[in-house]
Amino acid sequence: MSSSSGTPEQPEHREPPAAADPDSAAESESDISEAEHPEPEQPEATQPEAGPEQPKPEHPEPAQPEAGAAKPRRRRRRLLAAGAGTLALLLAAGGGTAWWAYHRLDGNIHTDAATGRILQQEESARPQRNPDPKTYNAENILLIGSDDRSGSNAQYGPAGGQRSDTTILLHLSADRQRAVAVSIPRDAMVQVPACERADGSHTRPQLVQFNWAFEFGGAACTIRTVEDLTGIRVDHHLIVDFSGFKKMVDAVGGVDVCLDQDVHDKDARLDLTAGPHRLSGEQALGFVRVRETLGDGSDTERIGRQQEFLGSLVKKVQSDGVLLNPAKLWPLLDSATSAITADPGLSSLSDLYGLAESLRSMPTENVAFLTAPREPYPADHNRDQLVQPQAGLLFKALEEDRPVQVLSDSVTTAGDGGGTASPSPFATGSASDEAPIFHGRTADQEICGKR
Repeated sequence: MSSSSGTPEQPEHREPPAAADPDSAAESESDISEAEHPEPEQPEATQPEAGPEQPKPEHPEPAQPEAGAAKPRRRRRRLLAAGAGTLALLLAAGGGTAWWAYHRLDGNIHTDAATGRILQQEESARPQRNPDPKTYNAENILLIGSDDRSGSNAQYGPAGGQRSDTTILLHLSADRQRAVAVSIPRDAMVQVPACERADGSHTRPQLVQFNWAFEFGGAACTIRTVEDLTGIRVDHHLIVDFSGFKKMVDAVGGVDVCLDQDVHDKDARLDLTAGPHRLSGEQALGFVRVRETLGDGSDTERIGRQQEFLGSLVKKVQSDGVLLNPAKLWPLLDSATSAITADPGLSSLSDLYGLAESLRSMPTENVAFLTAPREPYPADHNRDQLVQPQAGLLFKALEEDRPVQVLSDSVTTAGDGGGTASPSPFATGSASDEAPIFHGRTADQEICGKR
């Protein structure tokens, strides 16, 4: 985790561990021409500004999980350890091959040094980390799905700047036994602070829909907006574009989803019947971006489909069909590292490997997906606003690294299904040590409502 101020120390280089016994290893939605909110000032198209690479902060050692886990968990750990061993074998396969493989993957990752420079200049305005020693190893990573239409993404619509098609605040508990992924609605009306453009000028602070922050000032502006909105310090960020997303899905052999209805959407390139499907990369991109032709056409339902997809992807990546198969593992690593732009603290293969290694024992039932509590914005029901006090309860629990519970889609909850907190003692303000409960899902849920 990077320090809250000052120049971070250079991390010690970490090589992936060798396997002990090799023989044991077995968005923007489919309606491309989105109507824009009339209020925001029109920014110039921005790209992250080039700059000198910043020193990389040391990644803290994760807390060790408690001993005596149940047998299913031990089996999952053995499978994931075998997957890590497979990676070690790939990288230790001898001489020039190992050197080429490591540097190929390491060189794939793009570093966003400009964002770090801007955030360092604005350090005094950012939230401080929770001083409680128990939360020291907890981390908050902002995942940004960019709808940039330049380069290979031009096939998805005309260029016109870039916005964050999907933004997820991923909280990793200090003991690395829990993860909570909170989707922030792109249409939510929020206060965006003054942000630095690529040319050095600044936008004015203003109330606009959330996804404009990325166009105003790229990742730095989005991070500042999320921090102001939640009070949570963002430790790292990763940006993924359309093409990179498709490659990762194809690398794992497709991802399973379930459709409640037939969908025939030319723009999203989807032609599927209701029921279970294994989606290719191109189909998966359409599935997580389509809006008008599925459900009620709301961004809230689209976010729910994205969460369903991500839960299924987590299970697929953890399966032995991927982690124990070098023929699948190498394409996944190659496509994943090629797909991302990361802050300096996560922009090397050793940094990413260290993070992945710390998460390998996390049970899928402890990986939760939910949407920040929202409701229609009174001045424009095509926009959203966060619901209080529920949103505040959620963000406070994450800041303090306390558990957050979710009720699956099959359980009736209060509100409109868009992430509104369900009734619970905590939600009404009593018993502060209880976990707040929200509408969402966990990664262990099966598709089509089955377990």
